[in-house]
Amino acid sequence: MAAELDVAADIRAPAIDEGLEALAARLARITVLVARGPSGHGCGVVWRRDGLIVTNAHVAHGPATVILADGRRLAARLVARDPRRDLAALRVAADDLEVAEPAGSEGLAPGALVASLGHPWGIRGAISVGILHELDAAGARGSLLRAHLRLAPGNSGGPLADARGRVIGINAMIAEGLALAIPTRAVERFLADAEL
Repeated sequence: MAAELDVAADIRAPAIDEGLEALAARLARITVLVARGPSGHGCGVVWRRDGLIVTNAHVAHGPATVILADGRRLAARLVARDPRRDLAALRVAADDLEVAEPAGSEGLAPGALVASLGHPWGIRGAISVGILHELDAAGARGSLLRAHLRLAPGNSGGPLADARGRVIGINAMIAEGLALAIPTRAVERFLADAEL
């Protein structure tokens, strides 16, 4: 019986590794570094093919430099910002960017696998994997997603994604050891209100 379990584990492990590697690669292609001056930085998510990038309001205060996964540095202009919702939108002059696949969290339940990619403490493209803790946590900025996921300064504005790489939220902060993310439905309302 033990030998059978070992064989089954050996068969499954590469599939899990490959799945996580593919998830990390997908998130890396849609996540940008938003640089503000010599030391300030956060993340953004490429939301639309016309160069629209979504991030947090506490990350974007004005013009910024966006650094893509391929190393390109692009000037970004701030096109919308709502500190109350902690959301902002930047636009870059590029039409060849891979875009996020936004998804609602309606089909998910606590315990679902989630992942985040960001640039914590200046480490480029760090992925963190955990589980969804709560779907509609009440917060000062409205409903939030909570996840058992390790985030740090530099993850703000990056994607919270499901196991298929679909973006279900924008990471905003850590509270009581849990990652808090703004759901995609709130992002879409923000973009609609800003007429973007």
